[in-house]
Amino acid sequence: QVHFVESGGGLVQPGGSLRLSCKASRRIFPAPAMDWYRQAPGKQREFVAGITTTDTTNYADSVKGRFTIWRDNPTTTMYLQMNSLKPEDTAVYYCKSPVGDWGQGTQVTVSS
Repeated sequence: QVHFVESGGGLVQPGGSLRLSCKASRRIFPAPAMDWYRQAPGKQREFVAGITTTDTTNYADSVKGRFTIWRDNPTTTMYLQMNSLKPEDTAVYYCKSPVGDWGQGTQVTVSS
């Protein structure tokens, strides 16, 4: 399995932006499907955004128009650009692919 490491989280004010990265332990070709999930304390893990093997993207309704997912070519890193952040976006964010396992995630905190 490929190991992924998430990074880029931090503390940001409402309305601010963050860019998350998910670095693969090795080059991946062809590009696999990749997804971002998040989990807030006391809540179940939820899907945030995904990109398919053909670069089709999809987003949870709660983040449409605010978040963007993409990856480099060949795939070593995928990204999640998060704009117009809201307090309800506060969670640990994880990347996931069928070729990899769950990582430790990266904490995103949106607070004034």
